[in-house]
Amino acid sequence: MADQTAKRPITVPVMADLAAREESPEILFWVGCAGAFDDRYKRVTRAFVRILDHVGVKYAVLGLEESCTGDPAKRAGNEFLFQMQAMQNITTLNGYGIKKIVTACPHCFNTIKNEYPALGGEYEVIHHSTYLQQLINDGKVGVAGGESFKGRRITFHDSCYLGRANNIYEAPREVLAALDADLVEMKRSRANGLCCGAGGAQMWKEPEPGRKDINVERAEEALATLSGSGEALEGLLAVENDRPAPGRHDLNGSIIAVACPFCMTMMHDGVKNKEQEHAVQVFDLAELIASAEGINA
Repeated sequence: MADQTAKRPITVPVMADLAAREESPEILFWVGCAGAFDDRYKRVTRAFVRILDHVGVKYAVLGLEESCTGDPAKRAGNEFLFQMQAMQNITTLNGYGIKKIVTACPHCFNTIKNEYPALGGEYEVIHHSTYLQQLINDGKVGVAGGESFKGRRITFHDSCYLGRANNIYEAPREVLAALDADLVEMKRSRANGLCCGAGGAQMWKEPEPGRKDINVERAEEALATLSGSGEALEGLLAVENDRPAPGRHDLNGSIIAVACPFCMTMMHDGVKNKEQEHAVQVFDLAELIASAEGINA
């Protein structure tokens, strides 16, 4: 992406400071563990914060008061730890009277939206792909003035916890459509998409012995889709559609778009395994929109 590092610094509002001034945010941005600690996904956090600042929405983060949602613990079978972590967060959120939460992590999104209500945490929870779609539709983000993606080939990898778990397929695609890029679909997409291999707490363990790691299989499909390699796509497993392969295309400058920190890591590692990281980059939706708007950092 173009060098856009010379940007003014942004002070991110912290919920405790707003509460001390008896103010309330329109949305609470739930950063998530990856967005706070993973060096690669911190760039997504910064991009999304710059978008929020750019459109003038009043937002805040919990800062040091934010804890893991408990999703990994629950998927690994530790229900006791999950409930401890969830109750700690719910107590904090309810104490501040939070009503609306936006997060860039589908795992956080799914857990807070679908599993916190049973423990007393009732909130409107929005994934950042849907929120970005709303900003574009409302004309608050014009995807102009920055890097141009016109004609560049992009394929989108569906996150399991965004797609199959919560039926969100159109929002990320509408966000990408606003870039006026050459958007091509993988054969295994939407409800028939292939997991990146990190869901269900698999992120935290080594893969079991098998023919091939899942993220490598998925990266091969993404690369074949971007390059228009029909021969490679014909050999895919579990393909349930007859979508023809895209036309032949040079891989250089192509992009795999994701909307999940786990997918980001797995797809990047898969591309690196195929030694194509010099040609194909993996970006989150927020990074692409911030770059197109000329506000990325």
